[in-house]
Amino acid sequence: MRWIGRPGVALFLGVVLGLSGAPGSCLLDIPLEVEQLPTITAQSPNTMIAFPFDESYSMKCNAKGNPDPEFRWTKNGLDFDPEQDPRLMLEDGSGTFIIPNNGNLTEFQGVYRCYASNKLGTAMSEEIEFLVPHVPKFPKEKIDPIEVEEGQPVTLQCDPPKGIPPLHIYWMTIGLVHIEQDERVTIGLNGNLYFANTLERDSRRDYCCFASFPRIRTIVQKTAMSLVVRNTKTDSGSDSGHANSILKSKPSLLSPPGAQTYKHLVKGETLMLECIPAGYPTPKVEWIKVGHGLPKHALVENHAKVLRIPNVQQEDEGQYKCTAKNGHGGDTSHLFHVTVEDPPQWTAMPESQINMIGSDVVIKCVATGNPKPTISWRVNGQSLDEVPAANRKVFENKIILERANSSDSAVYQCEASNKHGTILANANIMIMNLPPVMVTEDSVQYSAVQGRNIMMHCKTFSSPPSDITWSKEDSADSVTGSRFSLRNNGSLEISAVEEGDMGEYSCIAKNREGSRAISAFLEIKEPTKIVEPPLDLRILVGTTAQFVCQAEFDRSFNHEMETYWLKDGVVISLNDTETNSYLVEEDGVLQIANVSYEDQGRYSCVVRSPVDQDIASAHLIVMDVPDAPEDLMLSELSGKSVKLKWIPGEDHNSSTTEFVIEFEESQREPGIWRETQRVPGSHTSALLKLHGHADYRFRVSAVNEVGQGRPSEPSENYKTPARAPDKNPENIKIEGHLPHEMDINWEPLAPIEHNGPGLEYKVSYRQQQQQGAAQTAQTAQAQGWQEHLVKRHSFVVKDTPTFVPYEIKIQARNHKGWGPEPRVIVGYSGEDFPSAAPDNVAVEVVNNTLVKVSWERVHKDKLHGHLGGYRVNWWRLRSLLTPKKSHGEKNALTFPGDRSHTVVPGLRPFSEYSLIVMAFNGRGNGPGSHPVTFRTPEGVPDQVSVLRITSIKKHSVSLSWSPPIEPNGILTGYLLQYQLINDTEEVGPMLSVNVSDPDTSKWLLQDLEALSKYKFYLQACSRLGCGPAASEECSTTPEASPTSTRSPPSTTVSRKANATLSSLGRASIHGGISTQGWFIGVMCAIALLTLIVLIACFVNRNKGGKYSVKEKEDLHPDVESQGMNDDTFCEYSDNDEKPLKGSLHSHSHSASGELKAAETESGDSMVDYGEEEEGQFNEDGSFIGEYTDRNRRNTKPDNKPSQQDNNMATTTTTTTTNTQITA
Repeated sequence: MRWIGRPGVALFLGVVLGLSGAPGSCLLDIPLEVEQLPTITAQSPNTMIAFPFDESYSMKCNAKGNPDPEFRWTKNGLDFDPEQDPRLMLEDGSGTFIIPNNGNLTEFQGVYRCYASNKLGTAMSEEIEFLVPHVPKFPKEKIDPIEVEEGQPVTLQCDPPKGIPPLHIYWMTIGLVHIEQDERVTIGLNGNLYFANTLERDSRRDYCCFASFPRIRTIVQKTAMSLVVRNTKTDSGSDSGHANSILKSKPSLLSPPGAQTYKHLVKGETLMLECIPAGYPTPKVEWIKVGHGLPKHALVENHAKVLRIPNVQQEDEGQYKCTAKNGHGGDTSHLFHVTVEDPPQWTAMPESQINMIGSDVVIKCVATGNPKPTISWRVNGQSLDEVPAANRKVFENKIILERANSSDSAVYQCEASNKHGTILANANIMIMNLPPVMVTEDSVQYSAVQGRNIMMHCKTFSSPPSDITWSKEDSADSVTGSRFSLRNNGSLEISAVEEGDMGEYSCIAKNREGSRAISAFLEIKEPTKIVEPPLDLRILVGTTAQFVCQAEFDRSFNHEMETYWLKDGVVISLNDTETNSYLVEEDGVLQIANVSYEDQGRYSCVVRSPVDQDIASAHLIVMDVPDAPEDLMLSELSGKSVKLKWIPGEDHNSSTTEFVIEFEESQREPGIWRETQRVPGSHTSALLKLHGHADYRFRVSAVNEVGQGRPSEPSENYKTPARAPDKNPENIKIEGHLPHEMDINWEPLAPIEHNGPGLEYKVSYRQQQQQGAAQTAQTAQAQGWQEHLVKRHSFVVKDTPTFVPYEIKIQARNHKGWGPEPRVIVGYSGEDFPSAAPDNVAVEVVNNTLVKVSWERVHKDKLHGHLGGYRVNWWRLRSLLTPKKSHGEKNALTFPGDRSHTVVPGLRPFSEYSLIVMAFNGRGNGPGSHPVTFRTPEGVPDQVSVLRITSIKKHSVSLSWSPPIEPNGILTGYLLQYQLINDTEEVGPMLSVNVSDPDTSKWLLQDLEALSKYKFYLQACSRLGCGPAASEECSTTPEASPTSTRSPPSTTVSRKANATLSSLGRASIHGGISTQGWFIGVMCAIALLTLIVLIACFVNRNKGGKYSVKEKEDLHPDVESQGMNDDTFCEYSDNDEKPLKGSLHSHSHSASGELKAAETESGDSMVDYGEEEEGQFNEDGSFIGEYTDRNRRNTKPDNKPSQQDNNMATTTTTTTTNTQITA
């Protein structure tokens, strides 16, 4: 495929129509090195006004051409040479001259035209009118007073002077107070002041008309006028009589005069039609378009006296009629004939063109307008008659040049005119033959982004037009493919550029006069792409906003990339001191500090390379609390309510959710605002209930998701009249502190609820008739209401029966009357103590610490008040181990509500108790029931009261103890346990000794390791098991005490005790000195000697040998008389928290079946006997009421083993003997 182009002449030469500064001209884009006709490139506007505050005025005329054009001017059709006037300043290289404002401007006033000429022809500008405005003035005149009868119309003439529009008319007094306009008084479009009818108050002597000319900054005043309105007041002197005395009149029109008016407008102007009526009553004006409805864009203004249609169009033509009516008959109308016309407009403007020698040239010039414009032709600024040509034919709308030659080159002017204006167009007609001239530079470097389009230019100028071809890399073949397009102006467009398109291209232009070529180079770049665009933000005012913008681009542009930000399409200037809140970091992030409402908008990040750019946008929405509502207005004032209206303020991009209405009562609490109501955010009014005898002001604030905004300005004051109270007291409380009194208390009305002065309360009460009671004289008397007026908010009724129901009501009143009928409430008079005790009190023993108590309820007639509940009192008489009874300290539990049973916890096992039950009410407790005596079963003993280590030796320890203070049953013995601890993580096994004699109070443990630490546990046991353990710790000594003689190692056992030892023979633990060789040898020797001694003892026993008393005492020393050994290293601890690896479970088994049964019987939980509905426990599980037991000993729960542990017996693996062994 061969890309060869032959563009049309006009397009190929790049015709540029209507360039700025040269209206009505067609310019050819011809290289300046080519000879060409002059072309006007800029001129002054058609009308120039010499405002007095300007320093100078530029009469502009610029042109181009080859050769350079020369300039001349005409003024009012005559030659004008600016160079001849030394006051004018000329600009070099153009025809422009400057008129200075030196006070002599009037002589420069006129119509100017500029001509630019060279040897090829002449171009001319449109006419430029230079106006020198004069200072408008009202004529000095004396105006006689205008007198008129009241009710008659009158017109005050303004007749403003002429001046530079626009003109604004104002009517004011000498004190510059505007004359108020309404349906009756009007300032007309012509400036006159019209009164449809006059009233006496219109009389004044200083009606002044002011004419304002803003473009020349001038306001002028007319002489003040006096208007005298004579009244026709009747003799009655009343206002109604005065109003009736004004004679009614039919409508008429003060303006415009006559029956019809013709209006001619230019399309696009504003149509203003005015009808000012006269008559009494003041007439109203109506507008119609005859045969049609009023246009949709028509506006009726100034109390319907003006019809305005902006930007009037052809379809707005027609007849418009105004009609004035006042209900007095004889309506009057005026008809307007509206014609919409057009100034001249080009339909086919003459175009500049280049043609070959010998061709026919057609120059068209067609214009439209209303009225139809006239067409006139010029050539080089002269009429065609002045420059005849044999080959030129002139028609109505065109000129034809037949077989044109180079001498026919000229500037043709076409001018179209009607009464609304004139338009002018210059057409440069060039007849020539020319080889191609390359306008585009040679060897241009182009860069393109892969995947996008690129345009490489090859702009030429030639006559006739040239053929354009493009090739690549010095190839004779032209570029081919669907991606390559040759434009009419010679440019080559490559679509979706690929990497293979990179290289050198050649453009060749050729016609019959010659050929020319240029080169172009194409590089392919990576596209610029924003990979992390900014995101929309909703942010609070005053905080900092941050927009991120990260992009990828071709690395060859590292130093040429540019990132900048736009706000609403305008580049953000970082050097602008007014926008110093903007900060762009090195990575392109935009920060906006201290965000304000003005910062809200659309922000765009632009990343630009030399060949492309990418853009990404985000919106910043600034939020804040709502602005205060405005224009608070009170309406529908009724004394009891008012309607409050308001206009919401700006919600700052967060919808208003509700409005908060507050009030201030300035008589009682000035300056204190209280909330009265909240309404949804969609409401703009609220009906507010009001109290009487109050002075109100209101304010409103808006709430959105950000928070509550500032309150509005307060509304006007509204003082409500006094009235009777709207409500009666609330929260009435009836109390009876004494048997024959009834206290009545209530919450008083707030001061604002008084509704008027003199507030007091009427307290009414009567005894309530019992349902079904017989009607007696006493009850009949009780039915009468007793009434008392009080000013305080309490009242005491004396001499009432005990605890009887009363009906009570309280009514408020003030000086204006009584409040609403009060509601009746029922209360009771004072209470007395209950007079009866519960009957048939029974106790069921649940376990050794818990009993269940039941009783019959006290009859309500005996309660003498509201039942508060029942109280259970009990006390311990004795332990079943002692026959003597003693009245122990009383314990009590209180159970609210109406109930007939409960449980009593915390009792002592194996004890005898006494218990009573009583009812109570608000006054106090009633009499107690007959005492009930009961006994609790046996339990496990308490902890032994004393545990001591009385002697410590190298291999033995002596312990002594005292029995528990509360055995809780019959003691059966003790359980002694011990183990080696040595302050290490591992502990030795738990060893046990079962002491079966309950009278035993001391024990000697032998065969202990020397220099070892032991822990000892002692529990007292009954038939139900063993109680909590007491513990002691001590360390054995390194050698025997020098004051004592040590017997061979042996185990000493009481005659009544079964001593059981571990199969290991002694407690041991791995590690320590027990692993040393010398220690093992010593221990082996001791073991051998022990065996020998045991054999000797056995032989001696069989021989009937006996111990001496002294030996027995040494074996079981007295606990009270024996002191502590000096080598003792013991610490007493009732609650040793040292963790032990062994437990009682791992070394013990269950005891006898009897013990198990006892355990089961005594271990029942109190919860099994509780009933949820009786409410004896709080939600946290605690008992309601008081519980006291001061005789119990405090024990630490950590030392108390489980019931199962207490019933476990120690299992031993060694042989038990009941043999006494001598030392």
